[in-house]
Amino acid sequence: MLAEAGDSAAGEERAEHWRKRDLAVLWHPCTQMREHPETLPLLPIARGEGPWLIGHDGRRYLDAISSWWTNLFGHAEPRIAEAIATQARTLEHVMLAGCSHAPAVELAEKLLALAPRETGRAPLAKVFYADNGSAGVEVALKMAFHWFHNRGETGRRKFIALEGGYHGETLGALAVGDIPLYRRVYAPLLAEAMFAPSPDAYLCEPGETPAQRAHRAAEGLRELLERHAGEVCALILEPRVQCAGGMRMHDSVYLRLARELCDAHGVFLIADEIAVGFGRTGTMFACEQAPAGAGGADGIAPDFLCLSKGLTGGALPLAAVLTTQGIYDGFLDDSRERAFLHSHSYTGNPLACAAALATLDIFETDAVIAGNRATAARMAELAAPFVDHPQIADVRQAGMVVAFELSRNGERRTPFAPAARLGLHAYRAALARGVVLRPLGDVLYWMPPYCIDDDALQLLADTTGIAIEHALRTGACD
Repeated sequence: MLAEAGDSAAGEERAEHWRKRDLAVLWHPCTQMREHPETLPLLPIARGEGPWLIGHDGRRYLDAISSWWTNLFGHAEPRIAEAIATQARTLEHVMLAGCSHAPAVELAEKLLALAPRETGRAPLAKVFYADNGSAGVEVALKMAFHWFHNRGETGRRKFIALEGGYHGETLGALAVGDIPLYRRVYAPLLAEAMFAPSPDAYLCEPGETPAQRAHRAAEGLRELLERHAGEVCALILEPRVQCAGGMRMHDSVYLRLARELCDAHGVFLIADEIAVGFGRTGTMFACEQAPAGAGGADGIAPDFLCLSKGLTGGALPLAAVLTTQGIYDGFLDDSRERAFLHSHSYTGNPLACAAALATLDIFETDAVIAGNRATAARMAELAAPFVDHPQIADVRQAGMVVAFELSRNGERRTPFAPAARLGLHAYRAALARGVVLRPLGDVLYWMPPYCIDDDALQLLADTTGIAIEHALRTGACD
């Protein structure tokens, strides 16, 4: 379905009205505001409907990136909306320090029941809530450090993250991220972190398989852990897909290798499934895809599991950090200084918890994972023709995430000049056809809501092809 014109002149007048009001008062995230309104079109959105966003001008836009990877079941999902409304009529908020409420308890019970398990390893047993993904990462980092501190292991104060990873933009989370665009300016403010080689399959040497690349990256991690023995609190990683780093994907064997190395060196493993959790990569959690270990079953269990984004189906901000009973017990003491005193005013907000409970109910009733696998197979079919494109170096997929790496002459690691701004040109061309693609540099990707149908998928594929050709033509002239 192509974008509709609405009532043309009157619709555009409404849209322009909202653009002017917006730019008079708002500062947008992840945006060079000088680019508004000309270079980067601002979309005044009036409402959402399934995988569609409807503008004040009446035009319909396919939300191909799930509104920053949050929306699972479509906009204005009635079951989630009703759960929020029902909860709002009973209890909208109460502080979780010293108080309790049913939605927070019930959600924690359900999350722990769903959490990845590993034979022979203590299960995730406790839930700490936060407001968003970055805040959840901060919780996990502080808990990991503080647990060792409580044991008197004060030398363990360093963290290891992966090259090309991203975990948020608050200062603690930014410190373990490795995307220069976000961290370079703030480097003087950041805690020191160490970065291990990424298992990113795009970095394979000629003739090297993704699994071999993962093993080679794990050797780099091993060397780092050995060189800093007794100094490291935790390793943090994004299982299967390094999203903000360009939808970089790695073989799941790396998860097994990383888990084993963390165990060997007494280091916690923090799994940041903020973007990839809740069915996005083909299983409920990406950690479940690790190959079998000594226990004989597939999947690994991290020491900390960070969740957000899709946790509420994209309806409200909420994060949850799941950890073990042993880590929880390490904070029990008569001293308040040994307690975990981290807090947010809206920790465990009942409305957000109600939205998350409704989200988990949908997983139970709608066979979501099976449906996602079928949709992913169709996405693979639609992406296949791009493999032979002369200016695309890589087409990669993990479940319902597909990425297209634009590269000069289709050669790996031969990017176009940044000044060409191919991503921006592709974005504008896609908008003109009613599709919201927000490329990561020269990487275009699909991460649509799970409710997307075949007609919308076909529109997405057709538009992506048109957007790429437009970007290549226009960028070459800049």
